[in-house]
Amino acid sequence: MGFVRPEEIVKNFELDPGMAVADFGCGSGHYSISAARLVGNSGAVYAIDVQKELLQSVKSQAKIRNLKNIEIILANLEIPGASRLADGSIDFVIISNILFQAENREAVVKEACRVLKNHGEAAIIEWGKENEKIGPPMEKRIKKEDAQALFFNEGFKLEKEFSAGEHHYGLIFKKS
Repeated sequence: MGFVRPEEIVKNFELDPGMAVADFGCGSGHYSISAARLVGNSGAVYAIDVQKELLQSVKSQAKIRNLKNIEIILANLEIPGASRLADGSIDFVIISNILFQAENREAVVKEACRVLKNHGEAAIIEWGKENEKIGPPMEKRIKKEDAQALFFNEGFKLEKEFSAGEHHYGLIFKKS
């Protein structure tokens, strides 16, 4: 697969029309845009990031593509409740390439747990440990086992692993 391709990766999420999706650390919005297409006008995507300029980019991309189901939220996901999403209101959370940057990874996972409905799912996509020539420094990366432990500690169960390109790993967890 090569580098991460959000339009291919979201196929692993089995998103249906009408679902509510939160894209934690949405960046330039590649997952938000792909998810918005899948959940359709009856669904909603909450693109959440700490960088205002990235959120403006997502807003512009959504407008160009005539996607009216994306709401942008400026928030630091390491602060409890910062997403301002209601408890148990989200069907699926996407967490791509933010755990390695987070000082408080546990807080990000706790926020995902808080906003997810019972049996809702969270997908993480993170840099693997295999290639040190590209991506963040090796000491910043989070091992797959450590990522799993973060979710297991919040009562999630591992649903499946999926291919996220040769430089990343992908995991989907279910809130139980």
